[in-house]
Amino acid sequence: MARTRTYTWNDPRELDKLGRGMDGLEFTRHLLDAGEEGRMPIASTIGFRLAEVERGRVVLVGEIGEHLYNPIGMVHGGVAATLLDSAAGSAVHTTVPAGVGYTTLDLTVHYLRPITADTGAVRAIGTVLNRGRRTALANAELRDSADRLLAHATSSCMVFDQP
Repeated sequence: MARTRTYTWNDPRELDKLGRGMDGLEFTRHLLDAGEEGRMPIASTIGFRLAEVERGRVVLVGEIGEHLYNPIGMVHGGVAATLLDSAAGSAVHTTVPAGVGYTTLDLTVHYLRPITADTGAVRAIGTVLNRGRRTALANAELRDSADRLLAHATSSCMVFDQP
């Protein structure tokens, strides 16, 4: 039986334009306060949102559903990787001044438990471990509602002046 899922997202160019005038912490807090209006397109696609923001730390939350399954009856590992990458990158973003951007250089993910629709709500917690002049190192954890660790990642990000 076919299922349907419909979602909307905001123009990413408008978010980018808005963000260039703010430092990363201010912009990420703005996204949190804006709710659905500030939701990142990838967050709408997968189904997560910002829940907590402070300098060097971000928490994302979302509900797991069968629309995220692979053909073997569990959530595709790329979904967990996306949540972890988003949490780690957003944590790094909170440390950059206005006019400075970042991008992921690498992401190493360790999957510890299967994730299914029965997992329910998940939290991706990103924390900056080290912020240098041109690179940053962040840690991210994906946890279920019982606080069990589902997956863990480390991420290196390049920090650069935006064109």
